[in-house]
Amino acid sequence: MNQLEQLKQYTVVVADTGDFNQMAQYAPRDATTNPSLILKAVQQPAYAPLLADAIATRRGQPLESVVDAVLVRFGAEILRIVPGRVSTEVDARLSFDRTATVARAQRIAALYREQGAGADRVLIKIAATWEGIQAAAELEREGIHCNLTLLFSFAQAVACADAGVTLISPFVGRIYDWHKKSAGTAWDEAAQAGAHDPGVRSVTRIYDHYKHHGIRTEVMGASFRNVGQIAALAGCDLLTISPDLMAQLQRSDAALPRRLDAAAARAQSLPAVHYNEPQFRYAHNDDAMASDKLSEGIRLFAADSARLDKLVAELW
Repeated sequence: MNQLEQLKQYTVVVADTGDFNQMAQYAPRDATTNPSLILKAVQQPAYAPLLADAIATRRGQPLESVVDAVLVRFGAEILRIVPGRVSTEVDARLSFDRTATVARAQRIAALYREQGAGADRVLIKIAATWEGIQAAAELEREGIHCNLTLLFSFAQAVACADAGVTLISPFVGRIYDWHKKSAGTAWDEAAQAGAHDPGVRSVTRIYDHYKHHGIRTEVMGASFRNVGQIAALAGCDLLTISPDLMAQLQRSDAALPRRLDAAAARAQSLPAVHYNEPQFRYAHNDDAMASDKLSEGIRLFAADSARLDKLVAELW
């Protein structure tokens, strides 16, 4: 078996792209999107008819409703390819507004229902701010399943578990980027590879904590920079992988053994951890990397959401 096939023995493989024409050759179970990926996809000529049709069906409605219709139309097309779920993101500009996040998520879920996709096939992506996590808790109680994204700290993971969210997406590559930049010339790539990669260590800690304490929230490693990071997390519940990295895995027949294991995690001695709001805010703020990368991630996704708004408005 190639490495992609080996990985699928232990882990659900998820396609990290808005370009659904690339997906079929890798046979992922699920797919994830974000504003940056959708923006990239809608600018491709192949998707122009789909974009125009999605906009035409919402002519005369508020711009944000039209944009959500575009996001859901792409998601619905993805669901024709993958047998599982698609993740669609709430506008990152709402990351600190619980009420607005809930309303936007409810509308996205309703749009999916119009497309014939039920709650079992859709995950609403929300930034893992305190407000976003509490919005997700409310949505989960309504039966709308959530994927908490831009997750960098253990505190975020703990709060998501307490909120009962369906899935979290800890970002491996962006954690790696921060530590590499922070270390500067002192960075030793070989010493920080594989299980020693700071992003891999973060996801491993979260996975072990969840499995040890019987937490049902799924862990989906995300934002990979190389196949070594993916291989080091084989056994994680899910991994969302770009087409380029899936192609690399598919081309290699090297052994890819399981690295994370729920039984091994349960055998560890790990204390229970919970945070109220002040404790969460302090713990997250105390992690300089997580604080920096969450705010940066929100800014970047918000900027791409604004660009998508502009593109849709020009055709609307």
